[in-house]
Amino acid sequence: MKPFDYHVATSIDDAVATLAEHPRAVYLAGGTNLVDHMKLGVAEPELVIDVSRLDLSEIAPIDGGVHIGANVRNSDLAAHPLIRAQYPMLARALLSGASGQLRNAATTGGNLLQRTRCVYFQDITTPCNKRAPGSGCSALGGYVRYHAILGASPDCVAVHPSDMAVAMAALDAVVVVEGADGARRIPASEFHRLPDDEPHRDTVLHRGELITAVELPPPPTGAVSDYRKVRDRASYAFALVSVAAELSFTGDEIATARIALGGVAHKPWRARAAEQVLVGAQPTEDVFTAAADAELAAAKPLPGNEFKIELTHRTLTAQLRMLTERGAR
Repeated sequence: MKPFDYHVATSIDDAVATLAEHPRAVYLAGGTNLVDHMKLGVAEPELVIDVSRLDLSEIAPIDGGVHIGANVRNSDLAAHPLIRAQYPMLARALLSGASGQLRNAATTGGNLLQRTRCVYFQDITTPCNKRAPGSGCSALGGYVRYHAILGASPDCVAVHPSDMAVAMAALDAVVVVEGADGARRIPASEFHRLPDDEPHRDTVLHRGELITAVELPPPPTGAVSDYRKVRDRASYAFALVSVAAELSFTGDEIATARIALGGVAHKPWRARAAEQVLVGAQPTEDVFTAAADAELAAAKPLPGNEFKIELTHRTLTAQLRMLTERGAR
């Protein structure tokens, strides 16, 4: 690890202003991702700005929804009564990620900003457009079991690793950020980017912007939700495929549907095509199959991860089936 300077931010304004003055500065909260990258040589900041002591750790009701400070620890968020009662999908997603020790350190803002676990991105001896723009993508023709089947580009086929972010995208969360030009509110489903020809840009954040909170809207009346993660082992593994889904019902029809997929794209993938098939339809196996077919019509697997299309299809339909059974109780 290369030497670096360290600054403890005393306020949001201090953090933003300090980073703006230093082109090779980074924010540090829980450090569960950044510190790893500094050890690997993936990140080499000259200044680390510690924002972990800022007063951004509140979980509070707001307009029927919930306000979540950016420094709320993952374990605290998963255990909070408001989250468990109104957003079980989010609680389950948080508990599906990492280990208990890491969840005790990781923050809400940091979780949204964690970078891909692509083995080529983490290996500084290999070309990687995400790490070194223009150098190439070593995953193409390489090991791609965990890589994208939706929204990839010739420059990058990596996937976003977060479980929490998938649930946030499905829940229509809003990410609140503060920068030199003031505050912005960004829909969680639009916060992360597809790679296109700039895979080094994970999010739509402007230089120096700091996540200060995430806000969740109230869930639809009678909604049932959950998070399902398929992985190679039962714990401490990233998703091959995951599904965050919420349904509500009116009579014998699906009134609302909110779905996001993980492990399949460079960002949490909001399943808009599947949602359109589901809303207004009866919750039958044929409808679930049609919804999955519609979402996966644009899938383009790589040689070596073709199985992810069928796995995503089965995981999504199983999740819809389970939520329907719960909603009928």
